[in-house]
Amino acid sequence: MATKAKKPARKRKTKGKAVQRPRPLAFLRRWLLRALLGAAVLAVLVVLLFRVINPPLTHTIWSEARRLGGVERSWVDVDGIAPVMLRSAVAAEDANFCTHWGFDMGAIRAAIEDGARRGGSTISQQVVKNVYLWQARSYLRKALEALMTPLVEALWPKRRILEVYLNVAEFDEGVFGVDAAARHYFGVAPRDLSPRQAALLAAVLPNPKARAADRPSAALNRRAQAIMDGAALIAQDGRATCFEN
Repeated sequence: MATKAKKPARKRKTKGKAVQRPRPLAFLRRWLLRALLGAAVLAVLVVLLFRVINPPLTHTIWSEARRLGGVERSWVDVDGIAPVMLRSAVAAEDANFCTHWGFDMGAIRAAIEDGARRGGSTISQQVVKNVYLWQARSYLRKALEALMTPLVEALWPKRRILEVYLNVAEFDEGVFGVDAAARHYFGVAPRDLSPRQAALLAAVLPNPKARAADRPSAALNRRAQAIMDGAALIAQDGRATCFEN
């Protein structure tokens, strides 16, 4: 007896949309974009926070306090700092502070041509490094610094940038901020600093552990005189207008 041939089974149609294959690259790209957006929002919030709230600590202050068993530091509002100290810091560290957006391209080119024997960092870059990052050099730190510096410039007034800078900068081993430095070296409040005292404090900033404002070497005296001249010049030519009342 002949057997009937079995008909091939019909494929069942699925109702609704066809099931799509998982796409790992699209999934990864989507989550990467979300992570970048979240990081950008977080950076904006942190920068805005320290526009109105004084940074309670920095990585450098924390590490030095652990190493030394404590540091000298007290915050002083910018109105409590002698204007000549503000001008001296700018003259010493970033003469074009009022005219750049966070990076001084002329200073960077000069540093490259000089074989990196001079620094090209602006005060804004130093604030980002001191407040949000760390001192050790690395490509990661430089990349984060390059991303955050324009953000600080956009969200903080120049006067606030300079105020924070002078309150977190190291002026001697374990001495942080201009208030502690003025009292440590000269026994005066920062609002009472003379032009020479302000220039000497600004002169030690690049290398505070090796320089002493109250015992200046001949080279430091020459540097302080140049800073005094520079501070007077930027007051005359308008390069101090962005941070003065």
